[in-house]
Order: sequence, then structure tokens, then C-alpha cells
Amino acid sequence: MSEQSETPIQAAAEPRWWQRVGMLDRVRIGLLVAGGLCVATGLLPRADAAANLRRIGPLLLFLGSVIVLAELARQAQVFDVIAHRLAIIGRGNYVALFLLCVLFAATTTMVLNLDTTAVLLTPVMLALAGPARIPPLPLAMTTLWLANTASVLLPVSNLTNLLAANRVGLDGTDFAAAMWLPQVASIAVTMACLWLWYWRRGSRGVDRYLPPEPIRPEGGRERALLYATAAACVLFIAAIPVVGDRIGIAATVAAAIAVAAFAFLDRSALRWSLIPWRLLVFVIGLFLVVPTLGRLGLSHLMRNVIGSDPGAAGAFRAAASGAGLANLANNLPAYTAGEAVIPAANHTQLLALLIGTDVGSVLTPWASLATLLCLEFCRTHGTRVPMARFVVSGAVLAVTATAAATAALVWTR
Repeated sequence: MSEQSETPIQAAAEPRWWQRVGMLDRVRIGLLVAGGLCVATGLLPRADAAANLRRIGPLLLFLGSVIVLAELARQAQVFDVIAHRLAIIGRGNYVALFLLCVLFAATTTMVLNLDTTAVLLTPVMLALAGPARIPPLPLAMTTLWLANTASVLLPVSNLTNLLAANRVGLDGTDFAAAMWLPQVASIAVTMACLWLWYWRRGSRGVDRYLPPEPIRPEGGRERALLYATAAACVLFIAAIPVVGDRIGIAATVAAAIAVAAFAFLDRSALRWSLIPWRLLVFVIGLFLVVPTLGRLGLSHLMRNVIGSDPGAAGAFRAAASGAGLANLANNLPAYTAGEAVIPAANHTQLLALLIGTDVGSVLTPWASLATLLCLEFCRTHGTRVPMARFVVSGAVLAVTATAAATAALVWTR
């Protein structure tokens, strides 16, 4: 009797499944539903929808695989070991720590993916702040900004890069040859803005930090997982200049190695939640909704704004348009909307659009998924990001870094 009387109370207290879905998840699911409705109502022809999904199939394979690889590397403490070692190498000197953190965040973004930096490096950096007695905001902003501004060097660095590399017919090596100087320019400007707004003595508030103790896995199983997942990451990084447009396969193989290691040594870590369904749903929804908006007038607007000049003026217009639309909406729809109206032969203009959407998406919290993720981790870790400061400093960085990177692109081409 008592059990039956408690059941309604328990049922009422337990939240429904839709109450457990966060706001961002509702936006992602809503975007996918909106995309499905676009196809069902004929606003987006089914042939166009199928072509878009075939185009992003390899990209989804890469994105899903690299996130699984990075998440297992996090569980094996690969990123924690590196972050603590960097702080130890810095020996309490903030200038040294700043340079090492920039190197770590930029490298992770360039060779793995900006979302990997956002999802995995942000919590690692914030967790490092406590033991080392480091103010968390400089660490958080280093990760947040470089997740965007360091994402132009390789096709794997950003989902938009994979789309652009396919459009202009560049493999990983050729893409890096075209974008290395814009990447250097973007990182240099980012470093200057980071130091000015967040890392200098007046902003961080202390002179030195306390180097933390190194992380040493205690058991043989933990060490084996660390070495195996680290080896999988190194294998993937080494494969980037070799595999060309088959980067999704390389990421899948590397992720499979990490999964096999965990299956043998710690099977409890292998859960369905490792698969980044939220990110995949978001991307699929975007590639159904944005083409529909293009058919409804967005393409006409973007064509008028970007123009078709293949020279320097056209490149700067494309970069500014990409950055502007990315901060109004999001960098993925900004790139796809701009790509649709740029003539196929205007490779420099297309790469400039890419710079605008990658580097310039630091002004508003929703400008990129990486920015949203970084800010969400800051919130859950109790790190306050002053929004006025975030917007003003982001505006300075967006304008200067985009201009510098675009100028570097025009100069080399």
C-alpha cells in the first residue's frame, strides 16, 4: 500500500526527459526538425538535401571520430599530463606560461580540431587554475580565442576548412602552404590581444604562480591507457599530411585504436555518450536550413555584400562579410552562405571568406560552437567571463586578426 502511494510522488518528482534536455540541445534538435520540415514542405528539394548530406558525410565521420579520440585521450589524462608539465616548465613565470599555453591551445586546435580544444582543453585549463593558483580567466580566454583564431592552418582544424579544401581542390599539404602565413598573423594578433586584455600584470593580479605537481598514473593499467591513447593521437597527427581528403578514415582508425585499448583495459569508459550526437545533429540541421535560407533570399543578399572581385578588394569584402555574418548567426552558416555565391575560380576570395568565418567569430557568444562550449564550461566551473569585456575585446580581436590574416593571404597569393 505504501509503495503504491509513493509511486505518484516519485513520478512527479522525477523530471521528464524533455526537462533534462538543456537549452543548447533544444536549439540543436529544433534546427534538425526545421531542416526536416524544409525538405518535407519542398522549400529545399530532396535532391539538394541529399547532395548536401552526401557532401558532409565524410566530415561527420571525421568529426565524430576525432571527438571520440579526444574524449578517450582526456579520460586517459593525456591532456592533463601535458598541461601540468607545461605549468611546471614555466617555473612560476607568467610570460613563460603564457607562451606555453598559447602553444598548447594553438597546436591542439590546428592538428585536432577547434571543438576538441573547446570540449577538452577548456576544462583541463580551468582545472589547472586551482592547484597552480592561477587566475582562471586568462586560461579560459586563451583557449576560447585560440580555438577560433588558430583554426585556419589545416583542413582538419575546422569543419569549414574541410568544406573549403574540397571546394578549391587542396589537399592537406597544399592547404597548409596557402594558409600558414595567415595563421601566423592571426596567432600573433591573438597573442597581443590576450596579453593586453587578460594576461598582463594589471589584469591577472599576481606576479607569479605556483607550479603544480606532475601527474603520474599510478597503476600499470592507467599507464597503458595513457601511452596507447597518446600513441593514437600521434598516429593521427602524423597521418594528416599523408592521407589528403581521407582524413575521416585516419581519424576513425586512430579512434579505433583508443577504443580497443579501453575495451581491453577499462571497458566501463566506453559509453554511447562518447559519440557527439549533439554536434552531429547541429551540423546536419545547419546543412538543411542554410541552403533553404539561400533559396529564400540569403544568397542574393550575400552576393551583393561579397561581390565577385577576385583581387584584394574582393578578398577583404569576403572576409568582412564572413566575420560579420558569423557574429550575427554562426560561423558554419556564414561560410556556407558565402561559399554559395563566390565564383568557383575565385580561390583567394573563398579562402578570405574562410578566414573571416574562422578568425572573426570571437565577438558574440554564439558566433561559433567552440565559443559556446568554452563559455558553458566556464559557467559550470564557476569562472565568470565579464560580457562587456568579452564583447569589446572580441571586437578588437575580430577586426585586427581578420584584417592581418587576410592581408597575409593576399600578399602570398
